[in-house]
Amino acid sequence: MKPVEHYETVLRERLAELEARLHKIEDDLDEPADPDFEERASERSNDEVLEEIGATGLQEIRQIRAALDRVKQGSFGECVKCGEAISEERLDVVPYAALCRNCAS
Repeated sequence: MKPVEHYETVLRERLAELEARLHKIEDDLDEPADPDFEERASERSNDEVLEEIGATGLQEIRQIRAALDRVKQGSFGECVKCGEAISEERLDVVPYAALCRNCAS
């Protein structure tokens, strides 16, 4: 398995990317509404999409922070349910994975 430091770097970079994206979304949502009715309706639709993207980002941020806590605790790469090792292939795809493939399915 790759060193834990590799995954910690990947997680921290992704966390920074998501936090920057969420700040941008917040800024966009804080923009004053357009006085034109049709334009405002279009903005509301866009705002709903931004809110969904933001909610998904917040969920991933929580998972990343939990993974970083596992790094600190020395349990990163271990399934939180059964204690078995999480495969490198799984961690390469989902570096914040808390469950091994068997427990996740």
